[in-house]
Amino acid sequence: MDIKAYMQNMGKEARAASRLMARADTVTKNLALTTIAQAIRRDKAELLAANKADMEAARANGLEAAMLDRLTLTEKSIATMAEGLEQIAALADPIGEISDMKYRPSGIQVGKMRVPLGVIGIIYEARPNVTVDAAGLCIKSGNATILRGGSEAIQCNRALAKIVHEGLSAAGLPSSAVQVVETTDRAAVGELITLKQYVDVIVPRGGKSLIERVSKEATIPVIKHLDGNCHVYVDEDADFAKAVRILENSKAQRLGTCNTAESLLVARSVAAEVLPTLAAMLTKNGIEIRGCAETQVILPEAKPATEEDHYTEYLDAIISVKVVADVDEAITHINQYSSQHTEAIVTENYTHARKFLREVDSSSVIVNASTRFADGFEYGLGAEIGISTDKLHARGPVGLDGLTSLKYIVLGDGQVRA
Repeated sequence: MDIKAYMQNMGKEARAASRLMARADTVTKNLALTTIAQAIRRDKAELLAANKADMEAARANGLEAAMLDRLTLTEKSIATMAEGLEQIAALADPIGEISDMKYRPSGIQVGKMRVPLGVIGIIYEARPNVTVDAAGLCIKSGNATILRGGSEAIQCNRALAKIVHEGLSAAGLPSSAVQVVETTDRAAVGELITLKQYVDVIVPRGGKSLIERVSKEATIPVIKHLDGNCHVYVDEDADFAKAVRILENSKAQRLGTCNTAESLLVARSVAAEVLPTLAAMLTKNGIEIRGCAETQVILPEAKPATEEDHYTEYLDAIISVKVVADVDEAITHINQYSSQHTEAIVTENYTHARKFLREVDSSSVIVNASTRFADGFEYGLGAEIGISTDKLHARGPVGLDGLTSLKYIVLGDGQVRA
């Protein structure tokens, strides 16, 4: 296969489709989404069979446990995919929304209109649900998309692409509005991230090496996050029962996700009282503790934490633990070591909660709830196309609004500039 020609043709078709998608009305886009959701439920057995084939091949190729976790489809995750599409359909359509209209002294009115970005290239590993989430968000936001999933999910992605095309056709929309790259040749990634004449933005979702490569080599704007080194801070005024529950869900529910907690901070004044209980819960869940010197005094079983541990996204059954003086030191530590993804505080102190919300420089900051909520579906976005830790153009879970831009519009009645 001539990869360059193949990707160039995909880009041309996507650009043409983006023009049609930009003018599609809400009813048409919602019909596509609900049809896809129905077909996903209908073809559940086929999707599970395709995923089983992918999983068998992945295990044979020695894929690591965190990636296998992301690759796995279940009846529950298939139902969640369909529900996510229906949530997207139920959301207000942002396209064409006009805001901030103001009269100027000249008599003209100036405002802003929300418009699609155009063509979005999405590169991801494992996670077949991304195929559906990305397709749904791009359809509703009036964009076209080129999806390059990992080779480990090729069978499932092909099956999902077939379903998506069925929904687009049923709504009278071009099937080329959502294209799945069929080749597993890694050269396709290099071509996609340099198709600047056809692609408007790139969204990489996957491991650090993938995202670093895309960020370095892309000639197109990139929406991304590199790491998910998320923190839970147990404050001196924490409810300890809440702390145990929140930390267990943040760390132990799933090890391989970017919103999993990798670091625990505990206020010094309560460390001796609460750390043994937290440690017992972590040990019960098979989590290895790597602690600072103070942590090791309280928890002799903890392994020593290095400087690197505080920076590390483990995606494994390991957590770093540090005793800090107070909320101020917790904030300082987080702003130095975190990846600016998601941080949580457990506290009953309103002042400390407000301080944490205001001063922690991350894309999601949470009070008295699990870091695992940092997700487009949980935030009511229907789904997400990714998490952004950048500050431009989008930040946090990227939903519909993150896939749009604003253009200025001017309404006049014959005015000319003096």
